[in-house]
Amino acid sequence: YIPPQIRKSQETLDDKKREELGRLKKMVNGLINRLSEPNLSSISGQMEELYMANSRKDMNDTLTDILMSACVTAVAMPARLMMEHVLLVSILHHNVGIEVGAHFLEAVVKKFDELCKSDGEGKECENLLALIAHLYNFHVVHCLLIFDILKKLVSTFTEKEIELILFLLKNVGFSLRKDDALALKELITEAQRKASTAEKKFQDQTRVRFMLETMLALRNNDMRKIPGYDPEPVERLRKLQRALVHSSGSGKDTQLRVSLESLLSADQVGRWWIVGSSWSGAPMISDTKSQAQQKLHVGKVSAKIMELARKMRMNTDIRRSIFCVLMMSEDFMDAFEKLLK
Repeated sequence: YIPPQIRKSQETLDDKKREELGRLKKMVNGLINRLSEPNLSSISGQMEELYMANSRKDMNDTLTDILMSACVTAVAMPARLMMEHVLLVSILHHNVGIEVGAHFLEAVVKKFDELCKSDGEGKECENLLALIAHLYNFHVVHCLLIFDILKKLVSTFTEKEIELILFLLKNVGFSLRKDDALALKELITEAQRKASTAEKKFQDQTRVRFMLETMLALRNNDMRKIPGYDPEPVERLRKLQRALVHSSGSGKDTQLRVSLESLLSADQVGRWWIVGSSWSGAPMISDTKSQAQQKLHVGKVSAKIMELARKMRMNTDIRRSIFCVLMMSEDFMDAFEKLLK
């Protein structure tokens, strides 16, 4: 039972919160609408100020909602506009904290997975894939995720998937080759095998042939063979990114090395790529059998050491085990090995 006066204060609190979120959305929307390459510096600065003034969760939710509604449309988004939106996320990811990029990435990947399963006619899938590709281009996410998506598309291998593979390779193919040439080679071999088995399935063979030619051009590092490939816009925006990112560690150390499976099952197993957001996935109250198995054994421990552990108030199994390891190890390497076990 909630007393009326408390109920009333809760309602006014909710109204107040809703009003605040509405105001915040309007401010973020105004900034995103004005976003362009020349004023990216001032807009990213204003966004950082908003992050400092509001709760991270509210800001992440608002920014993700606005960017998703702006970029995921039924018609293909202009590449330049898409890059500028993702570059803003990248700058905030490096300057504010990795949870900004992680939140946006998770929303994009889940939406992409959902739309891939449905047979929509629009260009939403391409737009979402472009967002993921540019998140990789601007060092928000590691190539591991891109390879996971490509493997998934190759395993399905319908005409829609071939279109998406071509689109992704055109955007990030040469970067993938630079980051992990071996994984790209394995992917090409798998695609060739799929193409040879699925030849009879497609009436129009030209798309498959074109995809294989593109993959071979990537493997041979031949940029001229890929029509419409122009690395210049991405390079220019990367230069701008380097100028706008405050921290010196703007490169590889802030990249999210997260797999497709981890992102899709984040609600069940926690978000280990964000500090403090992971959990083991095991129920909180386990049965006594599993508890008995979890007890840690550190060989034979003398009664003297156990008495010492009790005096030092080592009151759980794990504390006692760590204490015994530290007290009984020969040197630091021996302690390290035992602690790992």
